[in-house]
Amino acid sequence: MPAPIEPETADEPDLSPAALWPFTRLSARSGDLELRYIDDELLAAVAAVAARGVHAEDFMPFDFPWTRGTPVEVARSVLAYEWGKRAAMSPDAWTIELAVLVDGVPAGIQAIDARDFAVARTVETGSWLGRAHQGRGIGTRMRTLMLHLAFAGLGAEVATTSAWADNGPSNGVTRKLGYSPNGVRLESREGNPAEKLLYRLARADWEANEAARLPDVTLTGTEQAREFLRIS
Repeated sequence: MPAPIEPETADEPDLSPAALWPFTRLSARSGDLELRYIDDELLAAVAAVAARGVHAEDFMPFDFPWTRGTPVEVARSVLAYEWGKRAAMSPDAWTIELAVLVDGVPAGIQAIDARDFAVARTVETGSWLGRAHQGRGIGTRMRTLMLHLAFAGLGAEVATTSAWADNGPSNGVTRKLGYSPNGVRLESREGNPAEKLLYRLARADWEANEAARLPDVTLTGTEQAREFLRIS
């Protein structure tokens, strides 16, 4: 790997990888749980988690059925999606995708996205967790940690989310963390009509709900991310 390009004089810009792409520094940690920026090495490991299975064959929790296909096809879908989200990052519309690590072991992805955040101060959460890591409370903790990053780290005022009406685990996490119902939408899921439940969580409700907070949270790289995204 070539050495980082360092400025030769004080007048030259910093062209190091961390300066060019400040999200490489971004992470949130609480105990054994960490949300970390997904570089290509970590991305390959996360894609392998998805390839080993995310949900039962007879259920589809996602809007787009990216988990259908062979293990190789599923892993490649993860790579392509993540590369695309990186390329599309701008202050006007962005998605922050972080790997979920439990004791350093990749378990899934937790994400937030936003449009016109400087004005609306609203983020939408989304996530997935490998089947081998489900049923252990990780889904609740990783969403809780991302909410801390959104509200305390990036200055969000509202967090929204949604899930199919028959997705019990996702709806359960959302209700536990204090979101308020925000409507119902009928959408197409793999060619069939399905109800999607919408939710909204205001900063004041997040601050007041102890169940929506984790102890000893450490945020890293938020200042650099805010500068890139032009968040005052």
